[in-house]
Amino acid sequence: MRFDTPATTNPIDQGKVIGKPITRIDGPLKTTGKAIYAYEWHDPNTRYAYGYIVGSAIAKGRIRSMDVAAARNAPGVIAVVTSDGVGELKKGKYNTAKLFGGTEIQHYHQAIAVVVAETFEEARAAAALVKVDYAEEKGAFDLAAAKDSAVKPEGGGDSGAGDFDAAFKAAPVKLDQVYTTPDQSHAMMEPHASIAAWNGDDLTVWTSSQMIDWWRTDLATTLGIDKDKVHLMSPFIGGGFGVKLFLRADAVLAALAAREAKRPVKVALPRPFLMNNTTHRPATIQRIRIGAGRDGKITAIAHESWSGDLPGGGPEVAVQQTRLLYAGENRMTAMRLATLDLPEGNAMRAPGEAPGMMALEIAIDEMAESLALDPVEFRIINDTQVDPENPERPFSHRNLVGCLRTGAERFGWRERSKQPGARREGNWLIGMGVAAAFRNNLVLNSGARVRLDREGIVTVETDMTDIGTGSYTIIAQTAAEMLGVPIEKVAVSLGDSRFPVSSGSGGQFGGNCSTAGVYAACAKLREAVAQKLGFNSADDPIFAEGEVRSGDRRMPLAQAAGDEGLVAEDQIEFGDLTKTHQQSTFGAHFVEVAVDVATGETRIRRMLAVCAAGRILNPITARSQVIGAMTMGVGGALSEELVVDKERGFFVNHDLAAYEVPVHADIPHQEVVFLDETDPMSSPMKAKGIAELGICGVAAAVANAIYNATAIRVREYPITLDKLINELPEIS
Repeated sequence: MRFDTPATTNPIDQGKVIGKPITRIDGPLKTTGKAIYAYEWHDPNTRYAYGYIVGSAIAKGRIRSMDVAAARNAPGVIAVVTSDGVGELKKGKYNTAKLFGGTEIQHYHQAIAVVVAETFEEARAAAALVKVDYAEEKGAFDLAAAKDSAVKPEGGGDSGAGDFDAAFKAAPVKLDQVYTTPDQSHAMMEPHASIAAWNGDDLTVWTSSQMIDWWRTDLATTLGIDKDKVHLMSPFIGGGFGVKLFLRADAVLAALAAREAKRPVKVALPRPFLMNNTTHRPATIQRIRIGAGRDGKITAIAHESWSGDLPGGGPEVAVQQTRLLYAGENRMTAMRLATLDLPEGNAMRAPGEAPGMMALEIAIDEMAESLALDPVEFRIINDTQVDPENPERPFSHRNLVGCLRTGAERFGWRERSKQPGARREGNWLIGMGVAAAFRNNLVLNSGARVRLDREGIVTVETDMTDIGTGSYTIIAQTAAEMLGVPIEKVAVSLGDSRFPVSSGSGGQFGGNCSTAGVYAACAKLREAVAQKLGFNSADDPIFAEGEVRSGDRRMPLAQAAGDEGLVAEDQIEFGDLTKTHQQSTFGAHFVEVAVDVATGETRIRRMLAVCAAGRILNPITARSQVIGAMTMGVGGALSEELVVDKERGFFVNHDLAAYEVPVHADIPHQEVVFLDETDPMSSPMKAKGIAELGICGVAAAVANAIYNATAIRVREYPITLDKLINELPEIS
């Protein structure tokens, strides 16, 4: 099915199942421990071996020699696979660094060997016996020091309209500030883990992957085998946030180890490897300049960002929301990329917008203060219904103003003190902050297969993944709505490379695109059912209550299946609507904080998110995504920072003891409001993404609330108490 014209009325609009707060159909499996994650696959008749990865102890250089004799002779050891022993491996399309490093070391903890033993403990003990002689080289590990040597990234990175320099110079009110965001880790619950097993030349991998087909393709490329020989399974994933978008070392090394050991091998990355061996959100340095008239209208806006990555990597695209969020005829955005020898920088929840809005939405608040305007009103004054860089291109649907006004009313914004530092309750300084939320709506083609059996059971098969987002549930809801059956009559199978290729999970495109693919397959099955029952499909038969109705005829849906059943397969293919119209999601975040007047300790008191993201397919799963993202935003504001050892080139705090993420006690109250809307240009579902919108702007709302509480403006994240304590008022 090709989607190249806006959706009109279709079965999804019935809203009998879609849009309803249905609890997760996979919930009972997860709460009872029956959901099987990658490392837990177990066949009682199979003798599994265990692999433990050896990571490089230097960040840059080469391996002179590697002595594995002691490891090979250690108790329980089956094999030791070294990067030198397997020869040169190709690099997958989506990887920057090699997943199994050779003699050249590209970053700290790059995998250089895997020890295979009868037990995990024996493999770990033997891995510690591997002796490596390195020739260490001097590397670049400091973004600030490398900033001046940064270059325009491949493919550009600059854009604009009008004459920014002249307009900024002429503006009566100006802002010119620099903001920084640190390196951050995904820190998801489930580590990277894989089990690999060979059957002749055929490879089966149980793994934790957000994107089955991407992994399958790159794994085949890396190993130098035919893609058809690779079978991947990933039905349940314990968190990803972007770090599992691309093939990682655990899958590659499990496959190599299983081939060497001649038996299935389990490999899981220890927590320190998650920070240094995999990927992270790169640090940024951002300069923002804004010029405005006395009336509050922006006349000039510029956003420049610097970030770093390994050679061949890309920038953190922190300026992309600034190209679209606010009006202003004269504009300029630019990105520069420095070469750093730190672990690979790559996608982390809302790449680009999340760190970009950490800076932009503080700058907007600072401008509002300079103009003596309320921060909410300043944002509303500068709303736009067209792409500011290309005014001929309108937004498909945009209600940022509705989010801001609804949020201000619900949150009690009028009670906010206009004078920073003026509201106090005992030893606590109280403040409120606001930030806009913005995330582009991405679309990827997505396929599915739908089966109908003689019992009237509908089974959906797609390689779509569920990373805790509720994919199982919204896919079941889509099939139930399309075929007129109760959700209990729908079975969903996900995360298997034998199923049709889906969009996968990431970039908040998964929900809309994967359900649109299921819609397409169900539409084809509806046609097959109508034809089998002798109905004229042109009369648009009605599928409801397990029946098919046309005129005065009605027949059970199961009757069409017969003994052999019916199968339909299709995919949604997106046309040019994303080119003719800008598709984005919008929101507003409101935060109230309390800051201890003596210590500078910040406590979140309450949070509100108002979201405009097309049709909400399931308000329960959508709310879960938003409150989780809001919590991550708090971490980005107050605590999360990968600390770089700028001499040795690694992240020092590479575990959850030192890399501090928010916990339940840090987040006392969260409220989420979804505006009632649809976007016919997004897909037949008329939905858009929601998962990443929830993080975009949160950190800035916290920062703005801290300023409102203390009158201290911090432009360097995270906002830890040491950045506040010296400027707090005297204790009275």
